[in-house]
Amino acid sequence: MDYRQHCAALRREGHALGAAARAAGVDAPVPSCPQWQVADLLGHVGRLHRWVGAIVESADDDPPDHWSAAEPPTVDVRLDWFEAGVDLVADALGRVDPDRPAWSWTDDRTAGFWARRQANETAVHRWDAQLAAGATEPIGHDLAADGIDEFFGLIPYWRREPTLHSAGESIHLHCTDGPGEWLVCLAADGVSVTREHAKGDVAMRAPASDLLLFLYGRTDPSDVEVFGDASLLDRWQQLVKW
Repeated sequence: MDYRQHCAALRREGHALGAAARAAGVDAPVPSCPQWQVADLLGHVGRLHRWVGAIVESADDDPPDHWSAAEPPTVDVRLDWFEAGVDLVADALGRVDPDRPAWSWTDDRTAGFWARRQANETAVHRWDAQLAAGATEPIGHDLAADGIDEFFGLIPYWRREPTLHSAGESIHLHCTDGPGEWLVCLAADGVSVTREHAKGDVAMRAPASDLLLFLYGRTDPSDVEVFGDASLLDRWQQLVKW
């Protein structure tokens, strides 16, 4: 996916999240985010959107505060506040080029990083909101496959990355609704990921949306087609749990 597609996906997924939140109600529990209600989900994503918008607008300056330092508005106006923030961040990204300097916590310090990051994060949280409302829709194949690539690309920047080091076990993920295969090897010196058709110690075959949601701990491996040592998938989810 390119920059404009990420910006469009961010806006689309953000407003779909808002619609699901309205349908569920701000007091509804979010089953995929234990201890959260919809209001908490809106507060989390809404603060992120505004924080990212400010980062993009300020070019390569470091943000003065972490997004969590801001307080969301009261619950009675949080839905309107959230939906305004979707357009705020999408418009901020839309006004600049993808290579515009923008602080990030990775080596990619560009607006392009943030368009991709927020498109994928917002899509997963859109699914969370729809689950709270009682009816989920899959993340589109192209965005979900892009999200899988991004997920693996961010592992080196995790503080908990060393917990993934292991004895060479491998996981093969295979999309069933379009292109996309990944071989994940858990070696003693780190995690390596290649896009290839190969045999792993365990294989998971599913639509790209289900694979991405598995990586984010939203779905159970028992819900999809699995071959090999399924316990490795359970261990993976415990290690990468968000």
